[in-house]
Amino acid sequence: MRIITTFFLAIIAIVSGVVVLLGYFLPGVPLFVTLRVAFLNWLMILAAVAVFVGIANLFSVHTQKLKNKKEAAYSVLLLVFLLGTFTLGLFLGPTSPAMDFVFLSIQIPVETSLMALLAVSLLYATIRLLRWRANFMSITFIITALIIFLGTAPLPFLGPVPFFSDWLRPIIAQVPAAAGARGILLGVALGTLMTGLRILFGADRPYGGK
Repeated sequence: MRIITTFFLAIIAIVSGVVVLLGYFLPGVPLFVTLRVAFLNWLMILAAVAVFVGIANLFSVHTQKLKNKKEAAYSVLLLVFLLGTFTLGLFLGPTSPAMDFVFLSIQIPVETSLMALLAVSLLYATIRLLRWRANFMSITFIITALIIFLGTAPLPFLGPVPFFSDWLRPIIAQVPAAAGARGILLGVALGTLMTGLRILFGADRPYGGK
């Protein structure tokens, strides 16, 4: 029975993938275009349901953590903001001024602080790395990070550093950093393509629990 179920799941996945691809490559065929749009709409609905299930799981986990007095304060804070944001978005809409205020006053400052903390933590970890592995790559990384810091963040009472901010940092950001980022994106795209093709041909069957 399990083999038959896995076989039918593979057929559904392969046929759905082929239909979506044909809808992209054959825009002149109305049937494939209509099916592609329908499949993508179903996908968005399923993704929204998955997000809702994740939120429900988060709520359940932090409700259980309320029994622990050490972690109760953080769980209460998360649950209060979760329910408050959900209520505002449900009754006022995602584009309301209240939601814009929450996003601009809470979400963006928190994300900015986390990114700044991540940058400082990486720099500190690299400095500590020099104790055990002072090779060419680690020295190059820390010098590049210091140049980016000096070129991005102005010094107190002095403002931007002229040489670093207007010449050296743009060159590093636009040439080697952009090339590396594009290489990573190309690698991710090729890996995603190969994964999709393996699922399309039935080599990988994650829907069957493998």
